[in-house]
Amino acid sequence: MITRFGSLYAGHVDLDNIGFDGTPVNDRWLSDEHLATVFDKAEAIVTTMDRLGYSTFWTAEHRLQREGYECIPNLLLHFVHLAHLTKQIKFGCGFNVAPMWHPIRLAEDFAVADRLTGGRIIFGVGRGYHSRECEVLGAPSTAIDNEGNRELFEDQVDILVKAFNQPAFSHHSKHYDIPPRIPYRGYELEEVTLVPKPMKTPVEIWQPIVSATERAMDFMAKYDLHGIIGGGAAAGGATDKVMHAYRDAFGRVGRELELGGNLIIGYSFHIAETEAKAIEQARPYFEENMKMFGPLGFVRGLDDNKLAALGDPKRARSAGLPTLEEAVEAGSWLVGPPELIIEKLQDVQSRYPGLEEVNVGSVIGTPQAVICEQLEIFAKEVMPAFTGQAELATAD
Repeated sequence: MITRFGSLYAGHVDLDNIGFDGTPVNDRWLSDEHLATVFDKAEAIVTTMDRLGYSTFWTAEHRLQREGYECIPNLLLHFVHLAHLTKQIKFGCGFNVAPMWHPIRLAEDFAVADRLTGGRIIFGVGRGYHSRECEVLGAPSTAIDNEGNRELFEDQVDILVKAFNQPAFSHHSKHYDIPPRIPYRGYELEEVTLVPKPMKTPVEIWQPIVSATERAMDFMAKYDLHGIIGGGAAAGGATDKVMHAYRDAFGRVGRELELGGNLIIGYSFHIAETEAKAIEQARPYFEENMKMFGPLGFVRGLDDNKLAALGDPKRARSAGLPTLEEAVEAGSWLVGPPELIIEKLQDVQSRYPGLEEVNVGSVIGTPQAVICEQLEIFAKEVMPAFTGQAELATAD
């Protein structure tokens, strides 16, 4: 039963000249002052969400993006600040890119932030698909070395789980020697202890679900990782195949879940008086988002010719690129009047009875004013149809 709503904000600043006819992605090079407005924008969004009763503000960790698309390099530091401006909303790491961290440093930073915010941060890890980010920091990305990235990521998750949940731990692998066998104050070091520990253990850990391969699902089940489907770069709209693959993987380790349990589904959305008007208003944001994510491999059906056209304002409009209408039909976007969105979410709820939370967000390219306005409308005209279910269930 859906009773909670969050939103994912990837960290883009307001942009001008957007859409297929606008500035090509690689031609954007914003000033430091403009890039830093991401923090004011995040404050405006999260305080709006906190006031309106949203559950979780999710945002992404990315770096070195002079184009202005994903501009928050340190989630945990940012969340400590935002927690002082809000009362109850939680903050989701969507996601800390593990290969760009030493796992002990990441575990420490989360534990400190968790303590300083009174347990309001939700931990999440991702593998890292931006080659410019990962490779610059000395780690393989999925774009350059997918198997090397996976191997490192899985090793790091094992360390994070040990660090969070064991009184003391050791880990010796291809990538890490924790701790090295060295003398320390009169004894030989064999284990180390994370100080401080997070407020509550075991720590709930979230991960994006993109490929949903059996290996990936089995890994998530092994470490009890919760999953977010859709939103951000991952294709939106849950498929039965993904939902069943996740549930079946947990069944293989002896944990029975209702379909949709331990998962969040993310949708892009836009509310207007009619579906046609919502599509018209959101189209430039949809197009800018595709310009950013298409070359990174997250838009299906783009061959080399279409990718080249995507970066050329003179060719893009006539290149047969994917449309927002197709995204709506596929279920990754929710658009139209509130009653239509309620109907679609009720259908999702009926198909996945274990699903408790949904993310609704505005894609890269959407201005601050539009994001806040859309969140306000959704909270007032869509959310009550679902949040009231929890109160009725409690009363029964």
